[in-house]
Amino acid sequence: MDATWMAVIVVVAVVAVLAIGAMMYWAAQQKRERERSRELRRSFGPEYERAVRDSGSRKQAESELALRRQRVEALNIKPLSREDCDRFSESWMSTQAQFVDDPAGAVRDADRLVTEVMQTRGYPVGEFEQRAADISVDHADVVENYRRAHTIAQAQERGEASTEDLRQAMVCYRELFNDLLETGEERRKAG
Repeated sequence: MDATWMAVIVVVAVVAVLAIGAMMYWAAQQKRERERSRELRRSFGPEYERAVRDSGSRKQAESELALRRQRVEALNIKPLSREDCDRFSESWMSTQAQFVDDPAGAVRDADRLVTEVMQTRGYPVGEFEQRAADISVDHADVVENYRRAHTIAQAQERGEASTEDLRQAMVCYRELFNDLLETGEERRKAG
């Protein structure tokens, strides 16, 4: 066998090895992406589908959700002390009782109370969409309730919400409120 054929065989072998390596790398990347997608879908629940729908792209939505997670991990989110839980629970009971005489005021107070709990736990409480995005990381199952309650509260401010709408807002706020009150230990046991 002459040197030319030997060089051709070596080049073909190198190309084949590189092609196999590239295919293995690509397959591993695809597997990591599928696992990441599954984990994000599991972790964010309905919020995952909402993010995909809003962005129009699974990849873009997953990048956004990953960025949310990084942002919240950098925050100092902490469980409430027993005293804070008790204080907030008492405030919630008072807010709920207020609903009978002043539904609109009760919804305003519920929104304020949820925001106060978030702030006490360490969440930034700037604009609403950022608060909802932050909450979605650790409270994905109730973030849609938060959005719904906020939408009703805004409608009430414009004079466009019925008493039934306000009742629904209170139910939604209560679900988020109760989720936010859980301590880290209770959350680990429930999870």
